[in-house]
Amino acid sequence: MLSKRFTLVYALLMAAVVTASNFLVQFPVTGSLFGIALGDLLTWGAFTYPVAFLITDLTNRQFGPAVARRVVFVGFVVGVALSSWLSAPRIAIASGTAFLIGQLLDISVFNELRRKAWWKAPLAASLIGTVLDTILFFSLAFAPLFAFLGANDEFAISAAPVLGVLAIEAPRWVSWALGDLAVKIIVGVVLLLPYGALMNVLKPMPQGAAKTA
Repeated sequence: MLSKRFTLVYALLMAAVVTASNFLVQFPVTGSLFGIALGDLLTWGAFTYPVAFLITDLTNRQFGPAVARRVVFVGFVVGVALSSWLSAPRIAIASGTAFLIGQLLDISVFNELRRKAWWKAPLAASLIGTVLDTILFFSLAFAPLFAFLGANDEFAISAAPVLGVLAIEAPRWVSWALGDLAVKIIVGVVLLLPYGALMNVLKPMPQGAAKTA
């Protein structure tokens, strides 16, 4: 009963994070910092999406990989359905694909490292999952190669200095990917603090459940 109750809570939180991130990734951060145009570097989705990995890792630690996968699949279905309504279909497809693959990789890495120091599993899992997720999402969402998923975003594919400052130019979505990845990594490291606090409050996963498929 407790597992089902927490699974529902985690799944709802996951769906909310995915939906919010899918909506916010359509909006570049406005303004400039040290002469760098933030719109060439970041979208608002970078600040919310890492929370998805926190939810997955807490679920994995507390109930094991089987329940964590259920939370991911529920979050995937609900998140994509709502995102299809709130954002462009191509964004929803790209986000759903990247989310599912990245989160499942996160679960596998976390499960392999769960018996190491408390911070190693969530840090390694979220970093590896984030890199793959970012590559998949920005490529599917904006690269002209995947235009069959939906119309290209002219602003995203237009050339701009890489990271807004380098002499080399590349499609703007490349800088978005690099900027988002940097922010996601920073946020992911910061989220180790609530993870460390919550792991001492939430009931630990029963012994032996780590290998539950």
